This record gives sequence, structure tokens and C-alpha cells, in this order.
Amino acid sequence: MKRFLSLVFAVAAIGIFSFSAIAQRNVTPAIDRDPLMEADAKHNLDVAWQGFAPGKKAYKQVILRFDETFAAYPDFSKIDEFLYLAGMSSYYLSENKGKQKLDLKSEKEKKRFAPEKLKEDARVYLGMIVQKYPESKYFEEAKKTLELIPKE
Repeated sequence: MKRFLSLVFAVAAIGIFSFSAIAQRNVTPAIDRDPLMEADAKHNLDVAWQGFAPGKKAYKQVILRFDETFAAYPDFSKIDEFLYLAGMSSYYLSENKGKQKLDLKSEKEKKRFAPEKLKEDARVYLGMIVQKYPESKYFEEAKKTLELIPKE
């Protein structure tokens, strides 16, 4: 009889502790991610990283990949990483760094890649990381770079 009561008590205790653990669980709804869009965005992110690499410095390419991805799929699971690449690429291009030269005589390029526009974009992208993704591994660098960009 004592064994039976011990067993009942143990089962009851496990049930109570399990219920309290479930009740404490974060109940934020998960974002329903489209696997095809995730795969496409991941491909664009990989290509952007290749363009961002120290030997390549194709910052214009990175920004164009980001624009395409962000317009089509802003809920990408690694959007903080993409925001970092776009923000840093915008900042570097605004400082005339990188291997891809800009044709600011072209109205389309001037509108998208003027240094003032690039600085503003860098502030927006890096600011989004600081505001929306404080747990991101890019948070600290985004914050530091934001301090370097002059406000106009």
C-alpha cells in the first residue's frame, strides 16, 4: 500500500511540475514560414555574403540582393543578418569603398546609390537591427557603425 501511495504521489508531483512548466512556456505564435521563400532568401543571403567578402567587396551586388529579398520576403528567418550586410554595404559604398564603381550619371543609379541615400539606408538597416533584433550577433557592430555615420 505504501508503494502504491508513493507511486500515486510521484505521478501527481510530476504532473503538477509538468503543468507549471507548460504554463510558463512563451506563447508567442511562431511565424509560418514558406519553405520555398526561405530557400530562395537563403540563396540570396549566401550570394550576398560572397559579394561582401574581403576579396570581392561587391557592395552594390549585396544591396541589390537585399532589395530583392526584402521586397519579396521581409519575414526571412535571417533578416537581421541580411540587414547587417545591406547596412554595412551601404555605409562602405557611401564612403566610396568597394570594387564596384557607381555610375552616378545614370538617373536610376543616382537615385538608388547617391552617397546621402546610402548613408540614410545604412542608418535605417543598422537601426532596425538595434531596435528589432537586440539578441542578434550583429547588434554590437551595428550599434558601433551607427555612431560613425554622420546625421545630416
